[in-house]
Amino acid sequence: MSGDSPAWVNLHELADAAGPKLSAQAAAYFNGGAGDEHTLAANPADWQRLHLWPRTLAPLDGSHTRTMIGPNAVAHPIWLAPVAYQQLAHPEGEVATAMAAAAQSAGMVLSSQSSVAVEDVANAMRTVADPAGDVAPLWFQLYWQPDRALTLNLIQRAEAAGCSALVLTVDAPVHGVRDCERRAGFSLPAGVRAVHLPHGVAQASTLAPLLQAAPTWHDLNWLREHTRLPIWLKGVLHPADAALARTAGMDGLIVSNHGGRTLDTCVSTAWALPRVADAVQGELPLLVDGGIRRGTDVLKAVALGAQGVLIGRPQVHALACGGALGVARMIRLLRDELAVAMALCGCSDLRHANRDLLA
Repeated sequence: MSGDSPAWVNLHELADAAGPKLSAQAAAYFNGGAGDEHTLAANPADWQRLHLWPRTLAPLDGSHTRTMIGPNAVAHPIWLAPVAYQQLAHPEGEVATAMAAAAQSAGMVLSSQSSVAVEDVANAMRTVADPAGDVAPLWFQLYWQPDRALTLNLIQRAEAAGCSALVLTVDAPVHGVRDCERRAGFSLPAGVRAVHLPHGVAQASTLAPLLQAAPTWHDLNWLREHTRLPIWLKGVLHPADAALARTAGMDGLIVSNHGGRTLDTCVSTAWALPRVADAVQGELPLLVDGGIRRGTDVLKAVALGAQGVLIGRPQVHALACGGALGVARMIRLLRDELAVAMALCGCSDLRHANRDLLA
């Protein structure tokens, strides 16, 4: 792992430090949101609006951040969200991110639009061992393809590479209206592409072909029949959809609004999470992403019913600032902030974090 130590002490400063490191087009792609960016702004703001209600004089000896995410016993609940085209931020792209995740025992969800092949990312994670011996799971995020043969190929590659779960994104049958990208005239530079997808795939000029190919609840049966991996749905915000996912036999849900990049003015994830948690009644594990920038946000997410969180934009900001070392530092910073927040709330074990922690 290589890279200069970034001059930042929190994720807000990290975002500022990444600005000069990213090209104007890369910044538009990674940082922009849909429409007027109301949802993009609401995601972090709604975590901040939640107030912790600490307890005192609780026994804290032996405090730790260990928890469960699905069937995985993990060192902490901070994982990396799927982010496409990471070579826009650093030449090593997803390989550097994977090495950092492995070094910090953070699970990683690799985008199907990764700029590095899943086989190389999996190998990178295997080459780095956490000193404590903790395992960093690698999951594969799947965009449903119009050609089922291509979808099946992605599934089989993920399985063969050693990924331990599939994450089907269900909230983006079409791209959001992203003014920032359009204003910048965003296009991928030479040498950066979605390596899992064929060269020269024609882009639909109208919505009709995309809508025709969009997956439905019925397609989940086909997906279940063609993989041995657990299936998580990413992009669930409504309790009714959470209930349908439970009926459909899904293995977990990720409460997400695509980082505010698809539907503007939709609900924030902090607002949606407790409602989804109430709908599944503990029968499905939950992750959440969107606007999480502090260890206190992580604790709030767990208190509201999530087993863990996914970090999106800050991982590419850290990647741009310091390569693998930058991403590792970002993960460790959040984990340390979480440990401090737990201690100050009288919570020695995340199993004890519940809504009583929130005002």
